[in-house]
Formats: sequence, structure tokens, C-alpha cells
Amino acid sequence: MNHQQVSEICFEETYTVPIDQTARSLFTRLPHGKHYAETLIECLATGYLIAVVESICIREMHRQIDPTVEVVVGKTIHLEHCGPIPPGATIRLQGWVERLGQRSATFCIRAYDDHELVCDGKVTLVAADRASMESKIATKVNDLLKIDVVS
Repeated sequence: MNHQQVSEICFEETYTVPIDQTARSLFTRLPHGKHYAETLIECLATGYLIAVVESICIREMHRQIDPTVEVVVGKTIHLEHCGPIPPGATIRLQGWVERLGQRSATFCIRAYDDHELVCDGKVTLVAADRASMESKIATKVNDLLKIDVVS
């Protein structure tokens, strides 16, 4: 990870909310949400908002690593979803690196629609050793396969 370049990351970007990223749409697809999904309002689901914010931060940090050796992974996300965002609305996202660790970066994030602040928070990402992460995943996959064979 290039600490100097990561420390200088700052972005401003827009995102238009698609109709299929509403709370109702998301919860309809989840086993625990099917029964009440229709009672939800048509606005951007918090889970999708988190994914949009995280994906932008990962993209920015990914530009400063060697992807053959490192992989950017999420560590912590603290976001306040401050206001409803209807499908078709465009949000303006602003972010910058607030703090650097040895292998991590913490981003401050704010998002606005045409009316108000709709998201405020922090995202911490880690530039993890790719081989180590792949090894851990392989071990877990192998353990799952053993369970399936026994069952």
C-alpha cells in the first residue's frame, strides 16, 4: 500500500439510485423479509447505500495497491443513513482519508441529495495480504465440503 498516495485520497462523485435498490426490493429477496417487504417504503435500502459507499472507497484504495500481492477488504463501517433517498434521485458523495494505519485507511464519507445530508460516516479498509486471505478462504471452503460429504 502506498501510504503517501492513500493519505491524499479525496473524491466527489454522483450516484443515481436504481429502482431495484429500494428497501422493498431488497427485503422481498430475503427469507426473513418476504413477509413484511410490501410494508416498506420505496427508498434506497441502507444495505445498498453501504455497498455504494464501500465500493467507491475500495476503488480509490485499490488504485494504490499491488493487486497481485494485496486485496482491499472492509474492516469497519459506521454510517448514519440520515434521510430517505427515492429511486431516480441522484446523490453526491464526498470522501477523504482521515486516518492511516500500517495497512489500513479510514475514510470520512458524506452524501447529499438535492434536499439534505442523507449519509454521514466512516469506512475503514485494510490492504490485506492476498495469499493469506485466499488460504483462509480455502480452509473454510474445504471445511464446508467436508460437512457436505458427511451429511
